[in-house]
Amino acid sequence: MQQFDILAGIPPLPPREIGEACAKQCLENAEALVSFDKEGAIKFILGWLHRHGPQSGEALTDAAKAHGYVPHADQAFGSIYSTMSRRGLIRCVGFCERAKGHGTAGGRIWDVAR
Repeated sequence: MQQFDILAGIPPLPPREIGEACAKQCLENAEALVSFDKEGAIKFILGWLHRHGPQSGEALTDAAKAHGYVPHADQAFGSIYSTMSRRGLIRCVGFCERAKGHGTAGGRIWDVAR
């Protein structure tokens, strides 16, 4: 018996592109399922960084959620940070252990782009 491969002929995407596509889909789901305000969250995060200085992405996510910007899944914030970075609004100024990733490395510290 031969197994049918539904992905035959489709080139694999690089891992970064897969991650970006998944983050984008997660944000779209947040906006559709719970009326998540992406632009409001961006404005909140910028204001928070101006007032409190550099913060980890997880700390920013927790602050945004505490102030009412609650998506269906925290992963939706990943797309927000990449959008803000591409727009030149924030920049990565360091790295830290992730608080929510079981102590794994890879947490980013963000600051306002100057």
